[in-house]
Amino acid sequence: MDVAIDFRILSIAGPAGPLPARLYRAGTGAGVKAPGLADTLLVFFHAGGFTSGSLEASDPCMRDLAAHLDAAVLAPAYAQAPDQPFPAAAEDAYAAIADCHAHPRRYRWSGRHLVVGGVEAGGNLAAVAALMARDRGGPPLAGQLLLMPMLDPGLSSSSMRCAADSSGGDRIATQCADAYRDYLPRPCDRFHPYACPLASTRLKGLPPTMMVSVEGDPLRDEANAYVCKLSAAAVPVETLVLRVPDEAAALGDAHARCRASFAAGGYEAIAAFVASLSSSPPSRAPVAHATRRS
Repeated sequence: MDVAIDFRILSIAGPAGPLPARLYRAGTGAGVKAPGLADTLLVFFHAGGFTSGSLEASDPCMRDLAAHLDAAVLAPAYAQAPDQPFPAAAEDAYAAIADCHAHPRRYRWSGRHLVVGGVEAGGNLAAVAALMARDRGGPPLAGQLLLMPMLDPGLSSSSMRCAADSSGGDRIATQCADAYRDYLPRPCDRFHPYACPLASTRLKGLPPTMMVSVEGDPLRDEANAYVCKLSAAAVPVETLVLRVPDEAAALGDAHARCRASFAAGGYEAIAAFVASLSSSPPSRAPVAHATRRS
């Protein structure tokens, strides 16, 4: 999609020091003309299994995402393991949304609707940031967008176990196991809800959620399980199930997951979800669990 993007490099006040960040907003004309304040800000965390990934590597996806949304998109960096294991990345994620709420104009945002999102490990951090915001009394979130998130350090789902025994999926299963080993060196942390959202027994009060998954993905079952738990807690949930020609090949690296999330109508569904959040208050009544397939 050929849309001019207003792009800015920023720095966020993190708990252990400044966090680099990139702000994206679709322009208003053929050139890059900075638009006014956006009513919606999406804070989106990149992939990389908690140990890698970067703002530079995720830049193409972030530009495409911003081009499809009537919203500003902020991509913050976060601490990476093994040098900085849990809870460093989780605290960075929370600090990012807190700073956005405290200084909205700095992020080209009106302060009205704050959405958190992420893909893969970034999806874990988005879910965790939403839990932390609820537990710490804010900031208020309008929604959360979870793209093929890593939600279960135990890797106990059927889809993950099957992947470990298959040729192709085994590489993804091994990558997930290695990532969690570095991110959660203390076994007890694997059950902490801020490391394992799927282990949380209290999900009531979380914002409306969109869950994006891919058929055949080893992470698919834990996404489904989280959707079921959110729905049981009366959290409005919409799911988008994507199909890709060769799941193992398409999801073989972190940023391939980002690209796959936006294939086959993904952008349009995500844009519709984000737009719906700006037309309803964050505390809107629960709606029926809706599922889309592309």
